[in-house]
Amino acid sequence: MQIYIPRILLIGVGLIGGSFALAMKKQAAAGHIVGVDREQAALKRALELGIIDEIAVNFAAAVRDADLIVVAAPVAQTAAIFTSILPHLHEKTVITDVGSTKVDVVAAARKVLGAKSAQFVPAHPIAGREMNGPDAALSTLLIGKNVVVTKLAENSSVAVACVEAAWRACGAQLHFLTPEEHDSVFASVSHLPHLLAYALVADIAQKPHAARLFQYAASGFRDFTRIAGSSPEMWRDITLANRDALLIELDSYTAQLSQLRQCILDDNAPAIESIYRIAQNARHDWISAIERAEKPGTTGGD
Repeated sequence: MQIYIPRILLIGVGLIGGSFALAMKKQAAAGHIVGVDREQAALKRALELGIIDEIAVNFAAAVRDADLIVVAAPVAQTAAIFTSILPHLHEKTVITDVGSTKVDVVAAARKVLGAKSAQFVPAHPIAGREMNGPDAALSTLLIGKNVVVTKLAENSSVAVACVEAAWRACGAQLHFLTPEEHDSVFASVSHLPHLLAYALVADIAQKPHAARLFQYAASGFRDFTRIAGSSPEMWRDITLANRDALLIELDSYTAQLSQLRQCILDDNAPAIESIYRIAQNARHDWISAIERAEKPGTTGGD
């Protein structure tokens, strides 16, 4: 389905929101994009970079005139954003988001928007960089990347089709989960890894000889901790928003660490190697699956 959206309101002009806007423009899928952000400097920079065409001066008018509203702000701000747009929301305007948690976002939509939550189609693009802000945005960021759409029972087919077509125009591959399935999956493969990376770097940074340790850290440390360069505010919000699922995964990981610790204490080389080999094989299989999916001509996951 080809799509052209005359007016888009982008709430949050950073990495993901900015990349969405640039991709839509590159594909001639968007007309006029209006930007809103807490940071005026970010808005001015987004305007300079061509991410947006206009900084919203009259917020009410920007909401009222929008065909699509993209909420690309930290998930803890979602309820407040919905509250601000509700009085001005046109019945034909479609809303989507880019949040890394979904159960809390859906709950906020239903509580604040009421019947108009039918206009909100939640989504989560699985694409990112450790850089933040408008300067980090790329028109190619979403090409070949997965976007999980957690459509709601009350969504209209028109709203869902609009959101799906917009992400496809950006080059993304669509997948579909319930909000609960989404949060369980990403607690394991996204939220826990971020927590671990932050914890490791913070632990080393607080040691008295931290400078010496960082002096000798090399590519393995850099690769493992890359995501600790992500936005602390955003990941604070994600951690708390998905606390129940994340705690389950953290407990499971802690048990794995305890098992490894006991193997080290017991000098149990075969057991250690067995755990490492399971991990190695699983990672090789995962990388092979990614490479197959990225080959030209392969289909997406929808």
